Amino acid sequence: MTELPDVTPDSLPTRRRAGRRGGRHRGGSFSLPSDSPAVVLTGAPQQVMDELADWIEGAHPGIPVHAGADASLGELVGDPAAVVVPLLLGPDPAFEAPLREGLASLPVLVSETLGPHPLLAEALHLRLAEAGLARADRIRMMSMVTAADGVVLGCRAADEVAEITSVLLASRLAVPVVAAPLHDSAALAAAAGALRANGAQRPALSPFVIDADASELAKAAADAGAELAAPLGGHASVAQLAVLRYVEALEALYTE
Repeated sequence: MTELPDVTPDSLPTRRRAGRRGGRHRGGSFSLPSDSPAVVLTGAPQQVMDELADWIEGAHPGIPVHAGADASLGELVGDPAAVVVPLLLGPDPAFEAPLREGLASLPVLVSETLGPHPLLAEALHLRLAEAGLARADRIRMMSMVTAADGVVLGCRAADEVAEITSVLLASRLAVPVVAAPLHDSAALAAAAGALRANGAQRPALSPFVIDADASELAKAAADAGAELAAPLGGHASVAQLAVLRYVEALEALYTE
């Protein structure tokens, strides 16, 4: 029985998913055949992967979903037997290269990383709305009377993915958005200062990360002098994007 190699132990926890939670999930605009290859999520904390897997299982019944490197490929049928989806917001060669190398001899595909994509901006918008920092009239919640009038997008690196996401989020919120690394106190303060110089009186910090330590986020918010929203986590929009990357990987295989 062939198993996924443990190429990145910290980010590929081994735990077999069992059972599905009930309830309704907001699905995408397509359905997947029940004999589709399995989805294998990797690159995020176990709790987040479990939440995303629950959404995918609810939206696409019958598709095997594995949260981590617990997929026994010998038990799966098809070629490919699975599509591994790295839950990374942008390219990360240090993670992706050993992952792809370790899986090269197995009947699996590895999808592209998640970002950039409008669904990430949607998830950030919803996290801000949940914290009372964005008007939520575009989603099924009551509109807020007040909202942040500027957003610092707290990212791991102020790269192209973060910049594109800033533009997408600004378009959704109709307020300025400036990206700054979460670990850079000076950059966070400068980003918030730029927002205030443009008239913002209530800046918010939107963590553009799948997950982060609570103390790290609290410090980043203090550095920016901004109110804090939750990170992306196991949001339904992130799960929907993971499925999209899965489908794209399969389409690329079958159109070659």
